[in-house]
Amino acid sequence: MASNKNIVLIGFMGTGKSSTGRMLASRLGRPFVDMDEYIEKHQGMKIKDIFALHGEEYFRRCESEAVAELCERKNIVIATGGGTMKNESNAALLRKSSFVVALTADIDNILLRTSKRGERPVLDAAGNSCGDRREAIAALLESRKGIYDGADFTVDTSDLSPLQVTDGICRFLKGMGI
Repeated sequence: MASNKNIVLIGFMGTGKSSTGRMLASRLGRPFVDMDEYIEKHQGMKIKDIFALHGEEYFRRCESEAVAELCERKNIVIATGGGTMKNESNAALLRKSSFVVALTADIDNILLRTSKRGERPVLDAAGNSCGDRREAIAALLESRKGIYDGADFTVDTSDLSPLQVTDGICRFLKGMGI
């Protein structure tokens, strides 16, 4: 595997992609790109505002454009949005240009982590429609079952700190010669 491949963190919201990505990039001496922040910068507004003004379909188009642009770069660490891999073209591009690491967590940890960190348009909409955020997480996880499969490496972050997750990824990458 080429060492100049990007390292992409995929997984459901609240699994630690952004915090782990920042730490991993620092450890590896690579630039870090949080895809949601990248889209916000290019759109000139927050993700929640993109959803409110233009809807999820428009956001997903912006996300696909971001994937295409970022896959042209080399040697970066990318934290994707939770739904990025729902699009098969995004998934194929990311797998072709990158070493893909899937982060997972149990429902209780996802619920705790997403309740602490601001608005989550997809989760908030799902929670509003079924009335319970825990049920919404379970339903979204079920609807996304399988989209995080096929990663080069998977880490369950439920009981780990971002530092522990980063250490595990680094050990695996070293074993792969990256």
